[in-house]
Amino acid sequence: MDHVLDSTPGTYALLLALQAPAELQIGCLGRIQFDSPFYLYFGSAFGPGGLKARIRHHLQPARRVHWHIDYLRHKADILGVWYSPDRARLECTWANAALAHRSVSPVSRFGSSDCRCQSHLLAANRLPTLSTFRRRMRNVRPSCVSIRELQVTRGLIA
Repeated sequence: MDHVLDSTPGTYALLLALQAPAELQIGCLGRIQFDSPFYLYFGSAFGPGGLKARIRHHLQPARRVHWHIDYLRHKADILGVWYSPDRARLECTWANAALAHRSVSPVSRFGSSDCRCQSHLLAANRLPTLSTFRRRMRNVRPSCVSIRELQVTRGLIA
């Protein structure tokens, strides 16, 4: 991972798979039923260490839960990561653009307690492809075209 990502800030999406339905306590959101096989989570990395530190955090088992996604990560596997090193905060833009995809639905208020978005976690029966997402982003924000992909195998960068 070190040779691919650096500590620049940016936006990312985690592509997650859930092996079986689960009901989980998600912090102060309460108990949420997760029935879909796939999820997309959108976040930003503007703290110390940028994208490298945040994605590394998500790829390791959460020792201490900090964000809503940490609760779900106990049950879900990360299949891949989309990311863009960009100084603009785009997680809301990414989440709202992905909501236009017909195969996803929002998990109400998940990961979006500090903004006005419906959600930063989307449930899906099948995941959109990166090329489909890039096209949608070009329509929403033409300057946001440098979205890259990390392949993940068993929680490690392939």
